[in-house]
Amino acid sequence: MSADFLVELGTEELPPKALLSLSNAFTQGIVDRLKAENLSFGEVTAYAAPRRLALVINSLDTQAPNAELVAWGPPVGVAFDAEGQPTRAAEAFAKKNDLLVSELNQHIENDGQQDKLCVRRTETGAQTKTLLADVINGSLSALPIPKRMRWGSSKEEFVRPVQWAVLLFDGQVCEETLLGVTSGNVSRGHRFHSSGNIVIESPQSYVQQLQDAYVIADFAKRREIIRSGVEQLAAQVEGIAVIDRDLLDEVSALNEWPVPLMGRFDEHFLEVPAQALISSMKEHQKYFHLVDAEGKLISAFITVANIESLDPGQVISGNERVIRPRLADAAFFYSNDKKTTLESRRDSLKQVVFQVALGSLYNKTERVAALAESLCDSTGAEKALARRAAELCKSDLVTDMVGEFDDLQGSMGRDYAVNDGEPKEVAEAMFEQYLPRFAGDLIPSTATGATLALADRLDSLVGIFSIGQQPSGSRDPFALRRASLGVLRIIIERDVDLDLTQAISSAADQFADLSGAKLSGDELCEQVLTYILERFKAWYKEEGISSEVFSAVSSLGLSNPLDINARIQAVQRFSQLPEAVSLAAANKRVSNILAKQLGTSSPAAIDPKLLQENAEQLLAAEIDRLTQVVAPLFAQRDYTGVLSQLAKLREPVDRFFDDVMVMAEDIQVRNNRLALLHNLRQLFINVADISQLAPAK
Repeated sequence: MSADFLVELGTEELPPKALLSLSNAFTQGIVDRLKAENLSFGEVTAYAAPRRLALVINSLDTQAPNAELVAWGPPVGVAFDAEGQPTRAAEAFAKKNDLLVSELNQHIENDGQQDKLCVRRTETGAQTKTLLADVINGSLSALPIPKRMRWGSSKEEFVRPVQWAVLLFDGQVCEETLLGVTSGNVSRGHRFHSSGNIVIESPQSYVQQLQDAYVIADFAKRREIIRSGVEQLAAQVEGIAVIDRDLLDEVSALNEWPVPLMGRFDEHFLEVPAQALISSMKEHQKYFHLVDAEGKLISAFITVANIESLDPGQVISGNERVIRPRLADAAFFYSNDKKTTLESRRDSLKQVVFQVALGSLYNKTERVAALAESLCDSTGAEKALARRAAELCKSDLVTDMVGEFDDLQGSMGRDYAVNDGEPKEVAEAMFEQYLPRFAGDLIPSTATGATLALADRLDSLVGIFSIGQQPSGSRDPFALRRASLGVLRIIIERDVDLDLTQAISSAADQFADLSGAKLSGDELCEQVLTYILERFKAWYKEEGISSEVFSAVSSLGLSNPLDINARIQAVQRFSQLPEAVSLAAANKRVSNILAKQLGTSSPAAIDPKLLQENAEQLLAAEIDRLTQVVAPLFAQRDYTGVLSQLAKLREPVDRFFDDVMVMAEDIQVRNNRLALLHNLRQLFINVADISQLAPAK
């Protein structure tokens, strides 16, 4: 039999940015625990609102299935002596399984190898309602809550104080203790629109009963109400609402009964850079901003109220009064900041610590400037522009605007650089130094911006590693993982031909006089290089490229990401060819033979006179021919072309191993064949160690 199940946990307002993740984890935790009890169920629907986490499960088994338990005992030869009498081992088995010793002869089975004592029992499945409290509390205790709180005299801990709990199953109200609260069938509606407690009649009536009490329990439904309402209001003023997904989720998590409303602000505020106004509206007030058909900000915003006011004009007016001083502050900060150039702010950076052991932000800009100059030959940037951009790159951090709206760093730097009359590319680099900011974000579009972005990240990586504060586990306070991925993306997507070993060494030179360094020299450079290139693993995994393909290239110990990526893509394509399996296996065989017979030494040159068999003559000729063919392809880094040509070696290689005995008795012939295999191996190893593609035995 089965029945519908409802659990609702009522709390004080939950953290809006965490509501969805809490709901998902709560649901998954319950589902996983029910499955662990071998319970079957139908549709699962999660509900999440500012003051509640809830879950409805249709057709949940009312009882866990019976379990067949099997207990194996000692072999018959051990359980009974020569006279057929039970031994101590048999007696112990009988006692453990609540059997009479005299019954043991009735409990002998063959386990497929020998006869043993065996007991089979059927354990009746537990009633589901007796499992619910442990299932729910187990899920709640496992929620991803960084910091739990206590309330009143309770010893229970949760993200917010728990006020009520609802638990219905099999047509009954289940009274269980959930986080110190006894569950029942009484929920609560909207704080202002609802008249009081709500007696939930059944899991199926839950959503409608809450809606009647002005609570839309379905998160996705509230989100759609907000999205469509915002878009409709924007259309009324011929504007386009810019709906940021994260902001939409956050506003959906703040409102039980969302009502979008449009307000306005004075047009003169549009003289302030749009991003500053947007930041003020979005971050502080949770407003959606509007733009015209050309993408320019217009003097209107949309807020979402949590009440259906009889006089919405009062709500709008209140929001307009709140935003006006915010925008006025932004206008004042902007006007005041423009009076001081970024250049003249550099001295202020001496008072701002980047990292205690690594000095101030001023020190960092000096290091980044020197490093940026050294990278220009690879990035194609002008050295004078790169140095200038690096010197000014952190000056906006000490402006009033960025001090108030820290998400405007870089953006305001660009505006102020333009105001100061700096070269266009220098101004753009102020913003582009932070790109990419997250997965999927844009990369710098200018050579100067790319150079500054690389230099800034490499300086941070080398500096933090030098003082022994490398990321460990989930701890990465300086976001070095993101910095490393940014370095790789910029190099590859902008086709920057840069050897990271040299770049890291140049960055390390800037820390040569650092006192208290825990790493330096080659060891420092090697650790930073390894750390950056390790980010490639996750990168290629997301692209569907196997770890074997990655290992085939990473085993070569290269340090040019652009070159590494070209090889990875080539080996990935090669691995799909029909010749790949055979050639990978042959390379593995060759590698093993050479390692055993030659070690790390190189063989002598091939003597054509010692090539006795047709198969080895054919292979030698094909290797000589392909060596000439692929040489220009190597020069162009056309590794796909190289491997496509080398795939033609499959037939002569297979024939060689079928017809030729490598370990000939004649030592000269043997060494000549080893030299032939060495040349074969080198052709492939110049691209990748494709023996890594061979399946492990």
